[in-house]
Amino acid sequence: MIGVPTHRSRQFRLAALGIIFLTIAIRLPSLVHPRPIDSEAMYSVVANEIVDGGRPYIDAVERKPPLLFWTYAAVFKVAGKFNWKALHIVALMWTLCAMAGLYVIGSELFDRNTGLIAALFYGVFQSWWTWKTLAFDGEMLMNLAIIWAWAIALRRSSSRLRPELFPAGALLGAAFLLKQPAAIAAIPLGIYLLLPSYRTSRSLTRTNSVIQATMLTLGFFAAVGLVTLVLWKQGILRDAFYWTIADHDIPHVFWEKGILLTLAFIGACLPLVVGAIMACRDKSEIWAAKTAERTALLGLLAASAIGVAAGARFYPHYYVQLIPPLALLAAPYYARLWSLTMQPPHCLLRPAVTYAWLALTVLVFSIIHWTGLTPRRGPSEAGRYLATHTSPDDRIFVWGQTAKMYLDARRRPACRYITTFPLTGLIFGGVLPGVDTRNRIVPGAWENLQHDFAKHSPTYIVDVQADPKMAPYPVKNFPILAKLLAEHYQPVARTAEGVIYGRR
Repeated sequence: MIGVPTHRSRQFRLAALGIIFLTIAIRLPSLVHPRPIDSEAMYSVVANEIVDGGRPYIDAVERKPPLLFWTYAAVFKVAGKFNWKALHIVALMWTLCAMAGLYVIGSELFDRNTGLIAALFYGVFQSWWTWKTLAFDGEMLMNLAIIWAWAIALRRSSSRLRPELFPAGALLGAAFLLKQPAAIAAIPLGIYLLLPSYRTSRSLTRTNSVIQATMLTLGFFAAVGLVTLVLWKQGILRDAFYWTIADHDIPHVFWEKGILLTLAFIGACLPLVVGAIMACRDKSEIWAAKTAERTALLGLLAASAIGVAAGARFYPHYYVQLIPPLALLAAPYYARLWSLTMQPPHCLLRPAVTYAWLALTVLVFSIIHWTGLTPRRGPSEAGRYLATHTSPDDRIFVWGQTAKMYLDARRRPACRYITTFPLTGLIFGGVLPGVDTRNRIVPGAWENLQHDFAKHSPTYIVDVQADPKMAPYPVKNFPILAKLLAEHYQPVARTAEGVIYGRR
C-alpha cells in the first residue's frame, strides 16, 4: 500500500515533465527563429525607444497599452536590444506560467489530472494553426494575468472578506494594461462573486459577496490608477489615452474574414469546443456541485468571444484569448474519458482516438509553424542595405506598415510614426479596394512628422508603397512627403521591399 502513492506521484511527475517538454517542442520554431515574429516587430521598436530614453506614444506610436511596451523594454534592458532569442525564451516561460495557473485552477476545482489536462490543452492550442500565433503578443501576455487572477478567485477560502481578491483585481488591471480586451474578463469574475450559488457553496451572506466583489474592483482600479499616475508623471497620459482608447473606432466590419477564421478556429480546436459543449449540457454530472464556477467560466468564454469580435478585424491571434476558458471547461470532461470513469458517447471520443487526434494536431501545427517561419529567418533586402550604408547615429523613415525594417537595419526611426497609419488613415483588418481613407488621417499627424524630421532628419527614406499596382497609399497622394522626396532626396536603391531614397 505504501508503494501505490509513490508510483502515482512518479507517474504524475513524468506526465507534468512530458507536458513541459511537449510545450518546448511546440514552441521550438520560435525559440530558434532569429527575427521578430509578426507584431513583435512593432512592439520591439517602441520598446527599444524606451530603452534609449524615449517615451511611448510620443517618441514611438503604437496603439497597445503601456504595460506591454514596458514588458518588452524590460526584456531588452536586461538581455540587450535585438535579442530575439531572449524574447522568445520569455514567451516560452510566459506560456509555462499560464499553464501552471490553469493547472492550479483545474486541481482546485477537480483534481491534479484535470489540472494537467487543462495545462496540456493550453500548451497545444495556444499557438493554433498559423505561425503568427507564436508571437509574444498581447493576447498571450494578458492571458497569464487573467489566468492567475481567476486562480486566486476560484480557490477555496474560509475567509469572509477574502483580501486575496485585491491582488486578483490588480492582476486583472494589469491584464487590461497589457491588452485592452482583458478588461472584459473582469466582469464575469465580479458576477461570480455575487452569484447566489457562490454564496450558498461557501455559506456567505449577500453582504460578504458585495464586500468581496468590492475588494476585486478596488484591486483592478488600484493597478490602473498606479499606471495612470506613472503616465501622468511622464507627461504622456493624454497621448496614452488617445492611442489606447480613443483611436479604436470600427469603420468597417470584416464579416467574411470573421466567419472564415471562426470556422477555422473551431476546426483546429475542435477537441476543446466539444469538451466545452459537454460542459454546457444541463444533465452533465461533472459540474453538478460547481454550478457557480461553471457559470463563471462560461461567462469568461462569452467575454473572450466579445473580445475577439470587438475590433471587427478578426486577426488569428485574437482567438488565443478563447483558449483558457475552453481548456478549463473541456479538461474535466476529458479527465473522465481518459481515466475510463465514463463511457464515450461517440467512437470519435474514445481515448485512443482522442490521443491520436491531439498528436496529429501537434504535428500539423508544427509543420505549419516551421514552414511559415523558415522563409523569414533573414533580414529584408532593404534592411541589409540600410545597415551597411548608415552609421548607428543615423535615423531612417519607412513609408508603410513595415516596422520590422527598423529592426533589420538596427536604426532608430526618424519619426514617431513607426507605422504610417496615422498619416494615411489606414483601416486595420484587410484591404478595402477603392476606399479613400484620407479623411481618417489623425489631426496634426503631418505637422508632427515635419516636427520630428526637423528634430532628426532621416538619412534614408524607404518607400514600401512604390509598386503602383499594389500600393494603396502611393507617396504622390501625400504632397508633404512627395515634395520632401523631390527636393531633398534621390533614389539610391530598389529592393524587393520598395525604393530607398538617400538624402542629397
